[in-house]
Amino acid sequence: MALFPPRPSRQQAADLPMPPANIPAPVAASATVTRDDLARVHDLADRVRQHFAQGLVAQTKLRESLITTLVAGGHILIESVPGLAKTTAAQILATSVSGSFKRIQCTPDLMPSDLVGTQIFDFATQKMSTQIGPIHANFVLLDEINRSSAKTQSAMLEAMAEGATTIGGERIALPKPFMVIATQNPIEEEGTYNLPEAQMDRFFMKTVMTYPAEADEISMLELLTNRGTDQQAMSVSPTAITIADVEFLRASARKVHVSQPIMKYAVELAQTSRGGGPRPIKGLSNLVRLGASPRASIALVRIGQANALLAGRDYVIPEDIKTFAHEVFRHRILLTFEALAENVNADQVIDSMIEAVPVP
Repeated sequence: MALFPPRPSRQQAADLPMPPANIPAPVAASATVTRDDLARVHDLADRVRQHFAQGLVAQTKLRESLITTLVAGGHILIESVPGLAKTTAAQILATSVSGSFKRIQCTPDLMPSDLVGTQIFDFATQKMSTQIGPIHANFVLLDEINRSSAKTQSAMLEAMAEGATTIGGERIALPKPFMVIATQNPIEEEGTYNLPEAQMDRFFMKTVMTYPAEADEISMLELLTNRGTDQQAMSVSPTAITIADVEFLRASARKVHVSQPIMKYAVELAQTSRGGGPRPIKGLSNLVRLGASPRASIALVRIGQANALLAGRDYVIPEDIKTFAHEVFRHRILLTFEALAENVNADQVIDSMIEAVPVP
């Protein structure tokens, strides 16, 4: 028995009926961002920012970092002392989109199965059934991620890197879009596990929050007293954008033009952190023991595309790269003990890098 039917002869092929002429040919998707696309992006971004204004005072940098990372299709790590609205900001972003949201409080006894799910025996069917874990959501808040053990962090890394989890040998894809918003407290070190470099590198950005100004703190108290409750409402906003809108934003960001000089600028910034680049920084090896990986230049370009799109442009300029350079490099540069002893931080090194690399 033949596996495939025999190919028709030339005469038989000529006798086959032709497809109707009124069926339109498939139209290729536009490879550029149109003016209508930019107008839709502006409307969607405004709706998300308006939702932030209802529950978050000031913290403009954090808001823009979250929105830009969402559009770029990456993950974000937020670091600050307790009480600066890290969790609130993550919840506001999640409720501004009509997608699923899960919050996971990381503790030392959190197991990988608590995160990704497990298999249980169903006595009714006499079969194993798969129970998926809370990481199977569009938006996942990993609160105090550095309190989870190395085994649990490895499960997080698989989800962030591959967009899927493995339960009982079965590979289960995560929903799209998928975004991890992780927080960590830099003050309390007892009972914490430093994130491995491979996992730190998976975050597009690391943003550091500082204390609010006096006027902003007063505005925060006014918001709380007018609202009548200290709890952030977890219901999805009536003006929330849809999952399809998020996919549109991400697809549009990938169409934003990146010129060769902009790509070269991003690469030179990454190379400078490794001691190279067009103008190597003298004495950098005494301060930096490990520079940024090529993922840094990838993240720079992706973040630059998203920032340009949100600014209403279909092309990237150097300012798009510089705007979030600190957030992209901050967690990818490992300092030497000498630098730490001299109170040199990563942001100071990044300042030197931006100053050293010529802008195209």
